[in-house]
Amino acid sequence: MSTKALRLGTRRSKLAMAQSGQVADAVRRVTGRPVELVEITTYGDTSREHLAQIGGTGVFVTALRDALARGEVDFAVHSLKDLPTAQPEELVLAAVPVREDPRDVIVARDALKFTDLPRGARIGTGSPRRMAQLNAYARAHGLDIETVPIRGNVDTRIGFVRKGELDAVVLAAAGLNRIGRSDEVTDFLSVDTILPAPGQGALAIECRAGNTAQDAALIAALGELDDPFTRVAVTAERSLLAALEAGCSAPVGALADHLADGQFVKEMRLRGVVGTPDGSRTVQLSTTGPVPDTHDRATALGRELAAEMLAQGAAGLMGERAQ
Repeated sequence: MSTKALRLGTRRSKLAMAQSGQVADAVRRVTGRPVELVEITTYGDTSREHLAQIGGTGVFVTALRDALARGEVDFAVHSLKDLPTAQPEELVLAAVPVREDPRDVIVARDALKFTDLPRGARIGTGSPRRMAQLNAYARAHGLDIETVPIRGNVDTRIGFVRKGELDAVVLAAAGLNRIGRSDEVTDFLSVDTILPAPGQGALAIECRAGNTAQDAALIAALGELDDPFTRVAVTAERSLLAALEAGCSAPVGALADHLADGQFVKEMRLRGVVGTPDGSRTVQLSTTGPVPDTHDRATALGRELAAEMLAQGAAGLMGERAQ
């Protein structure tokens, strides 16, 4: 490969720059080439509307993909949960590195845990998925909470708590870990309580699927950063999301995790949930089987669970459907 600098397309947010910087370091190691970050503003970064209102699907991704297609950058880094489930033919998902912690977390006033929040506690989140599951859990356990829709970066969201406007906010553990702020977490939400968004905690490294020798060499080099366990897990989760015909901002949670027998991973469990934002109705199911050894088998696992969820009425619980 050439020694010319590789151009990495990234969103401008502090979190995006942090995770892109970490990928850039890894790419430098495997290619021996310098990597420069190219900052790109996406529609999701500039819109002040809530994600559920603007659709969510692709709003943080399209501008990066357009820059790739135009040859302005050589590869791009996305939060995988932001990627639409349909993959453009001209682009390839070259690597899905080892996943960070997929859990959601609470940052609350007075270092409170979720279950210790006072009656009527106001909890901020921009995610219908989180709202649905928080409210469902509260209903089932006799808690009195109010979920409040918010937007903004990590500083803005935690600022609502620091200024006393909210009692707590919900964020992704992975994001706080990547920007070195995990010490601000007051409670980790078990995946038995809140299932994360499909692909949460994972990154997607995308580049052109061209026929040139340079494209092929870059795909091969980036492929060294791929983690097979993470890839099959997120493939199953995203297949579930696609089969439900749901967009990135729909109230769908999914997590595929590996079940080990001693040191050996024997099976993979896929869990999925769909709920109304008020938590009054949910459909939550799981399936366990051998760890998929191909993309098609991972995809089939997600489709099968989605079919079972649809049979139990999941479609009627989703406010926004992907078009």
